Amino acid sequence: MRILPEQEKQRLITVALNGSGDYRSIQEAVDHAPGGTAEQRTVIHIREGVYNEKLHIEKPFLHLVGESAEGTIIAYDDYARKTFPDGSPYHTFNSYTVLFGADDLTVENLTIRNDAGRGELVGQALAAYVDGDRICFRNCRFIGHQDTLFTGPLPDKPLKRGSFGGPRDGLHKVAGRQWYDSCYIEGDVDFIFGSATAVFTDCEIFSRNRLTAENLPHVERHPEINGWITAASTPESSRYGYVFIRCRLTGDAPESSVYLGRPWRNHAKVTWIDCWMGAHIRAEGWDNWDKPESEATVTYVEYGCRGPGADRQHRVSWSGTLTDEQADQYSLGCIFEGEVPWSPCPGS
Repeated sequence: MRILPEQEKQRLITVALNGSGDYRSIQEAVDHAPGGTAEQRTVIHIREGVYNEKLHIEKPFLHLVGESAEGTIIAYDDYARKTFPDGSPYHTFNSYTVLFGADDLTVENLTIRNDAGRGELVGQALAAYVDGDRICFRNCRFIGHQDTLFTGPLPDKPLKRGSFGGPRDGLHKVAGRQWYDSCYIEGDVDFIFGSATAVFTDCEIFSRNRLTAENLPHVERHPEINGWITAASTPESSRYGYVFIRCRLTGDAPESSVYLGRPWRNHAKVTWIDCWMGAHIRAEGWDNWDKPESEATVTYVEYGCRGPGADRQHRVSWSGTLTDEQADQYSLGCIFEGEVPWSPCPGS
C-alpha cells in the first residue's frame, strides 16, 4: 500500500472481514465516514478478502485503498434480466456491483467484479457504475462480461424505453472527468460505455472470448463477432470522450473478432494513442451499430498505435488519425481542463 499523506492519516478507517478493523463491511465504513474536503479526505483502508457487497458510494472526498488489487475484491452478481419482487426487471443500471455517485473520489488497489455471468444468458451486468466529476482509479481491476464499466452520466434519453431506470435516472447530468491509471478492465460486449470524459493511461483492456461451443447457440447475431470494447455516448458539446494512452489491448477472443468501438450515441468520441493492439482487433476497427448517419458525426481516431491489430490499411473510411499537432492536445491538462481545477490522484 502506498504511504498516505500525513493529513490523510488523521482520518483513516480500516475495514477487515475478520473483525480486526473498525468495520467488517465497506458499506458500513462509507456510511460512517466523516465528511471530507479537498485538503483532507477520509481514507478507507480495506484489508484483503472477498467482500460480497453491493455498494453505494455517494459521499465525496473519500479515498478507498485496498491492500492489493488481486487480493482485495468487491463482488456481487446482479444482472439486467433479474427481477424485483414485483416482477419488473432490473435492467442495465440497477445491475452494478459498486455505484460511485459522488465527485472527488479516489480508489486504489481494488478489484470490482460482477459475477452474474455471460450477457447472452443474463443480459447486462455492470461491475462499476461511475457517475461523478474528478474521480480517479489507480491500479484497480474491473471484471465482468457485458457492460463491465459504465462511465456516467446517462445520455439525455433512452432510445427505446421511457426511462433508463436505476438510481441515477432523472438526476441532473454532468459530463464528469474520470481517470483510470494502470488499471485492468475485462469484458466482451460494450464493456466500457457511457458519456464521461475518461482517460485510460497504461491500462490493460482484456477482451473475453464469448464464441465458445458452449455459448454459440446464445449468440443471436454475427457469431463471427466476439465483441466491442467501447460504446461511447459522448455529448456533442464535449471536446473529449474516451482517450486511451499507452494501453495494451489483449484477450482470449479469436483473431479479428473484436471492434474498437461502436457509437451508443451518434457523437461518440474515442481516441487511441500509443497503444498496443492484439490480433483480436478487427481490421476495419470500428462498427456503426446499424447507424450509418453516425459515420458523419463520430470522432474515432488513432495515433502511434502498434501491434497486429493496429494496421490501419483496412480501417473504415470514417475513422481517422491525429497529426502530431493534434496529438499534443491530448495531454491530461488539456483533457481535464474545466471550471473546477483538477489534479488527478493525490500524490501522483
